[in-house]
Amino acid sequence: MNLESKIYVAGHRGLVGSAIVRNLKKMGYRNLVHRTSKELDLTQRNKVALFFEEEKPEYVFLAAAKVGGIAANNNYPAEFIRDNLLIQTNAIDAAYQNDVKKLLFLGSTCIYPKNTPQPMCEDSLLTGKLEPTNEPYAIAKIAGIKMCEAYNKQYGTNFISIMPTNLYGPNDNFDLANSHVLPALIRKFHEAKVNESPTVEVWGTGSPRREFLYSDDLAEAAVYLMNTYNDNEIVNIGIGQDISIHELAEKIKKTVGYRGDIVFDPTKPDGTPRKLVDVTKLTQLGWKASISLDHGLQLTYEWFLKNYNLVSPHPN
Repeated sequence: MNLESKIYVAGHRGLVGSAIVRNLKKMGYRNLVHRTSKELDLTQRNKVALFFEEEKPEYVFLAAAKVGGIAANNNYPAEFIRDNLLIQTNAIDAAYQNDVKKLLFLGSTCIYPKNTPQPMCEDSLLTGKLEPTNEPYAIAKIAGIKMCEAYNKQYGTNFISIMPTNLYGPNDNFDLANSHVLPALIRKFHEAKVNESPTVEVWGTGSPRREFLYSDDLAEAAVYLMNTYNDNEIVNIGIGQDISIHELAEKIKKTVGYRGDIVFDPTKPDGTPRKLVDVTKLTQLGWKASISLDHGLQLTYEWFLKNYNLVSPHPN
């Protein structure tokens, strides 16, 4: 990409898309295109086709998706597979039809089998059964990966796919009914502090281990790979370190300044026992994360405090 390239960031108001926009602007890219979900419903094929025909973007960051935590995935499995398949299919095909030079597809590490060896390497894809709690979402993302690979093979496109680990940061979804564990805990601890509640309940046993990557680090990696990586194989994006949910809860409690007790509810699902990605390939490609979890939590909580009245319902 050069600084005048026309770049479309799909999902620019979300956690990932907004971080990519921030990074592109910081790097000096001036010709950015984006639409809100109200302006352009990516599940509508004809509208997506018309948008690409009119705007003719040269590069596409496909960061738009229907996302959520365990509760959302359990409650809305049909929406998670349907909406994500539609968004991906419409955008990827329109990119091909309108000669987009390069597209970057944002997947997720939930594509890997539930019991895959840790850390999870790229070639473990499709080697076992998925985690049941997010299987519809994972299958949709796997379909997006394979669609990019198939278009590259048949049509000679340059569509790459990256698999970020658990993400957090500004513009995350803090809605307790639908959010991922980290933003949900930030909100829970904050509201417990404000309301002087004696305890905060955390789903599950606290034993599962997760890896967390700050959104601005992910954005930097995405832009870096858009400019340097042209192979068909997926690339993991992470920091190569994980932490238990119990340890995470303690860190967020400290960040927020909550003085009560943490209570774990083992009747609630834990999800995958461990999720840690192998970042060997990413490191060899010349990129490494730089924002620590402690610093990232502080930055995220500061953003949350400034935007508390806006975080629910979450803007699309």
